Amino acid sequence: RARERRARFVGKNGACNVAHKNIREQGRFLQDVFTTLVDLKWPHTLLIFTMSFLCSWLLFGMVWWLIAFAHGDLDHSTRLQRDPAEGAAGSAAAFVPCVTSIHSFTSAFLFSIEVQVTIGFGGRMVTEECPAAILVLIVQNIVGLVINAIMLGCIFMKTSQAHRRAETLIFSKHAVIALREGRLCFMLRVGDLRKSMIISATIRMQVVKKTASLEGEVVPLNQIDIQMENPVGGNSIFLVSPLIIYHVIDKNSPLYDISPMNLHHHEDLEIIVILEGVVETTGITTQARTSYLADEILWGQRFVPIVAEEDGRYSVDYSKFGNTVKVPTPSCTARQLEEDKSIM
Repeated sequence: RARERRARFVGKNGACNVAHKNIREQGRFLQDVFTTLVDLKWPHTLLIFTMSFLCSWLLFGMVWWLIAFAHGDLDHSTRLQRDPAEGAAGSAAAFVPCVTSIHSFTSAFLFSIEVQVTIGFGGRMVTEECPAAILVLIVQNIVGLVINAIMLGCIFMKTSQAHRRAETLIFSKHAVIALREGRLCFMLRVGDLRKSMIISATIRMQVVKKTASLEGEVVPLNQIDIQMENPVGGNSIFLVSPLIIYHVIDKNSPLYDISPMNLHHHEDLEIIVILEGVVETTGITTQARTSYLADEILWGQRFVPIVAEEDGRYSVDYSKFGNTVKVPTPSCTARQLEEDKSIM
């Protein structure tokens, strides 16, 4: 009978499976409005983008209509429309409006759009008659520039977020445990599909499992760092081609007492792998994550080679990226293997 599978802490695609509930201090999100806008989903961002411009146009359209109404531009325009002969006779020739060709709120709204987006069709213009109109013109231009800077910056940040680059950083679907240099090792393969490199790339690993302290305190998600090793030494990697990253299962490893017989009985075991680096083309730091549950760890297998030299250059066959083959591996824990070696 299939056992109930443990909920992942980190998904295979790197998404964290954590839901934040009952946050009482919602105002903290408004203290960093720009980051909040960038973190929103695209439909919400586009809605805010559209409404910010519409609301500013309507607001300043109302201001322009009030200025025209207070100065009498609307009454004068209506009178000229009803009695064209009066305007032709020159009785109203001395009247100068604050904004020309403002007849209603619709024309004031159209003038507001022309001012903020600097279209300037030429039918409407601010005159020297009203200093208040000149001041509103300056304020609206400044407000429009601020809205453009914030919203366009938000759109740019959303389209160039670091996690987009992480989509082309791939991990093997399964991890393996096998002998390497006479020691049991936990191994996985990581690769980069793009030709542009990840600069200063580092990789680290954590084991997440439920633990209990000596005092009886239960930690449901205890994160334990474990040492990673790779072909170039240390945590830094040169990810120009796929690499096999491995962790030596020694006495300091959380996997020290795990054997192939009890591996799949560790339902609470989850191994998280985190790759970080700087994108060469943009200079933005990116992070790629994945995780392996107990049933995604293959005992006694290793990855097949996928790099070969062809016509004076190295070729990578990604069709075999996650392929493994069986190899002779002791069916015992790393502790038992070390004890047997010490006895011999």
